[in-house]
Amino acid sequence: MENTHYQKLTKTFARLSRFSHLSAIAGWDMFAMMPPNGSKARSEALAEMSVLCHQILTSQEVARALSDAEQEDLNDLERANLREMTRQYQQAALLPESLVEAKSLAGSRCEHAWRTQRPNNDWQGFAENLKQVVKYSREEAALRAAQRGGSRYDALLDIYEPDMTSARLDALFGDLKSWLPDLLARATEKQAQKTLIAPQGPFPTAQQRELGLDAMKLLGFDFDGGRLDVSAHPFCGGVPEDVRITTRYNENELFSALFGVIHETGHARYEQNLPREWLGQPVALARSTALHESQSLFFEMQLGRSEAFLTRLLPHITARFGNQPAFERDNYIAWNQRVKPGYIRVDADEVSYPAHVVLRYEIERALIEGEIEVDDIPALWDEKMQHWLGLTTKDDYRNGCMQDIHWTDGGFGYFPSYTLGAMYAAQLFHAARRALPSLERDIANGDFTALFDWLRQNIWQHGSRFTTAQLVINATGEDLNPHYFRKHLETRYL
Repeated sequence: MENTHYQKLTKTFARLSRFSHLSAIAGWDMFAMMPPNGSKARSEALAEMSVLCHQILTSQEVARALSDAEQEDLNDLERANLREMTRQYQQAALLPESLVEAKSLAGSRCEHAWRTQRPNNDWQGFAENLKQVVKYSREEAALRAAQRGGSRYDALLDIYEPDMTSARLDALFGDLKSWLPDLLARATEKQAQKTLIAPQGPFPTAQQRELGLDAMKLLGFDFDGGRLDVSAHPFCGGVPEDVRITTRYNENELFSALFGVIHETGHARYEQNLPREWLGQPVALARSTALHESQSLFFEMQLGRSEAFLTRLLPHITARFGNQPAFERDNYIAWNQRVKPGYIRVDADEVSYPAHVVLRYEIERALIEGEIEVDDIPALWDEKMQHWLGLTTKDDYRNGCMQDIHWTDGGFGYFPSYTLGAMYAAQLFHAARRALPSLERDIANGDFTALFDWLRQNIWQHGSRFTTAQLVINATGEDLNPHYFRKHLETRYL
């Protein structure tokens, strides 16, 4: 007898996957293409779609089939798929439809207004919308925590990073806090002895776009299954068969958009290489947000800012923008390995980046747990920025607590993924280097075949077949170990 309950579930989840395909493309369009007056109608359409998917996923029929399928004779892969289906069902079944819809609408409203409020430094206007989003996120967190036990923040963290807890984050980030400030100070001091020449613009957007496409080609992006566009906040969206990445350009600054593209290309390559034969099933999805960020940071930081890769990229830069003193090899490499504490997370160097993440983690956790309110955010942000990076954001909301898109739609619990991702990336790069003795030379020659094959075999092709811990142990021989991140930073910057 065929596994009838399991087979029925695969059909339902394939259907859900097609709906989420449409939502993903409509969402990408909302950020990258849609004229401003389309916002209200689009928000309502996307909210309707999220309610429809919620209804299908949380039906009695799915609940029964999940419990019946447990008794069926499934192989390892099917068993993993059933585990992921059950997880999706449990995540959704906790939430009433009204909350799903209200949260989706509040998020769209807050994000859309944020686009104009941020440039205008309008914290009051933004805070009004954010309070609604926080209200629904707290409701969601309380429902999830009541069901699964643990804290409210942990319940949201689990959406993005299964099995991760704030207790474990506190240990990982506590370790980081013990050595990062000193490393940051030493790296800054060491670099202060050298005067660097800044690249002289303007750098026309059209040429910057071409340079970004050069980098994507170099990194193996499949242009028959994806594209590059512009948005207010860089992101990677779409679906594995049609990946949409975006960046933003500033004609006075060359490297911000370029490394933004390299970062998003890391996300895109992961998506483009997820297991095609299981597409449409939960087991074919990327494992977690930290693993997703590990791929983007693997590309942007481990690979992208390495001397070998920067050297490889240089001829493309001079071909597009001509020669200038800033592009002399040693100056150009030093410029792209600068450690300079700044206000903006997405432009931060990899040494000061974790400070931006820990700050957001501490604020969003307190916010969800009800220890602080939205009105407390600016002062806390300023205090933590001064403590970590010696910078004040007083009254500068635009470059402080209004700079990110994540909280606008209730993405609380996502930020830790960036630093977990940096830790995973360092560990993965270390393992790849061990497995591929000629790696540095290959990179300098622009040959990434072996490296990408290694990533495909160890990470990309497995989708969600294994838990995060198992996947990392299989790839590197041990569970997450922050030692590799520290060692990487010390080697590159000290």
